Amino acid sequence: MTEQILDDALRTEVDGLGSVDIPARAYWGASTQRAKDNFDVSGQPIGTLRSLVWALGAVKKAAARANQQQHVISVEVGRAIENASQEVMDGFFDEHFVVDRIQGGAGTSTNMNANEVIANRATELRRDENPDAAAISALDEVNRSQSTNDVYPTAVKLALISDLGNLKQQYTALAGAFVEKASEFSSILKVGRTQLQDAVPMTLGQEFAAFGSMMTQEAKAIDVLIPELLETNLGGTAIGTGITAAETYRTVVVQALRQITGLEFYTAEDLVKATSDTGPLLSTSATLRQTAIKLSKIASDMRLLSSGPQTGLAEITLPAVQPGSSIMPGKVNPVIPEMVNQVAFKIVGIDTAIAMAAEAGQLQLNAFEPVMTDGLLEGINLLTQACKILRTRCITGIQANTTVLADRMDESVSIVTALTPVIGYMAASEIAQETLQHGGNVVDKVVARGLADRKQLETLISVQALTGIPQNDVGA
Repeated sequence: MTEQILDDALRTEVDGLGSVDIPARAYWGASTQRAKDNFDVSGQPIGTLRSLVWALGAVKKAAARANQQQHVISVEVGRAIENASQEVMDGFFDEHFVVDRIQGGAGTSTNMNANEVIANRATELRRDENPDAAAISALDEVNRSQSTNDVYPTAVKLALISDLGNLKQQYTALAGAFVEKASEFSSILKVGRTQLQDAVPMTLGQEFAAFGSMMTQEAKAIDVLIPELLETNLGGTAIGTGITAAETYRTVVVQALRQITGLEFYTAEDLVKATSDTGPLLSTSATLRQTAIKLSKIASDMRLLSSGPQTGLAEITLPAVQPGSSIMPGKVNPVIPEMVNQVAFKIVGIDTAIAMAAEAGQLQLNAFEPVMTDGLLEGINLLTQACKILRTRCITGIQANTTVLADRMDESVSIVTALTPVIGYMAASEIAQETLQHGGNVVDKVVARGLADRKQLETLISVQALTGIPQNDVGA
């Protein structure tokens, strides 16, 4: 669709810098065209960020509704702007949001892209009813009572809330997949490890349950972010003083935004602070970074536990989703966990870029919110997809290598820790060393030394005693 737009004949518009040629069928205008030409950086236009375009439409719709109530635009113009904004929200004009996601100007080009698309579409809608109606102005009517500096950050927060909701769903689903595996593996004993050395017994189910708990915790962390993201400086205009907007506008526009989105947005107590402070974006980035690192740790554990299949740990088998080598026949690699690791590396890099951008903001505005927005929305999408793929193409198909695990438990001295309350640490240590050096069975050696009888030892090395799992829950 965009190629068709660009192949059309040109029209000429004039702005404060002179004339600009624009594709005749484009809904954007002179300001957007200049930005499109200036910021040919990533090749990724803002129209590829569906949630951001939707959010821009919602903010513009709220502003039009508030401006009608303030009697600074006519009802006829306001309704046309509302209807055009709704079409933007619905995705009808994504290909007309053509400014690069990385841009100078603190988001002004993004705001103007929205203003111009909505103004041109609103003019069409108005003229459907009144062919002689005047064109609707992108600046004097669509952008009335607004500045980039309150529109853009509000839209960014709204987009983040929307995408974080999708991310939370994937966290919850992934946690559920781990819990299902935990139940499946609940009675399979294995040796736990600390510092890559044998530690004490546990069940494979406990290991997977811990992964599930980690992801449940990360889903809750998203809930903590939302109240901070619901704070808006809408109505503060350029730097938070509210210049060009009626005093009551900020209350009315936030009420309208609540009605349109169903979210409990609230006006910041200090609009000057809220306009210059990117704290909510930093908090969001930090939370994404935390989750990415935890998820990468889980993925690395998956790779380690499945290593082999003959000379590694080989405690679990991951689903074989593709051949692993162009030279080694039969080799299968843990490609899904590897993908998750790489997503995590990317998220950590994004977090660093966001930290630098937040620090670089000066005085009453941070000019670098576009790169923060780009990074956050990209990061959320990467994590969302990574969690979905990890769950559907890896976790649900994992199998336990029960023979390997059972053989290792039979040979392991890890149960000796459970015997220390009865036989003492020194005796337990001696038996462990003797078994490691000469082989044999720990229980037999304890009985032979007369340190405990076999019946007492059976109680001490039961699944319940070794793992802390209530007996009636084993195998549930």
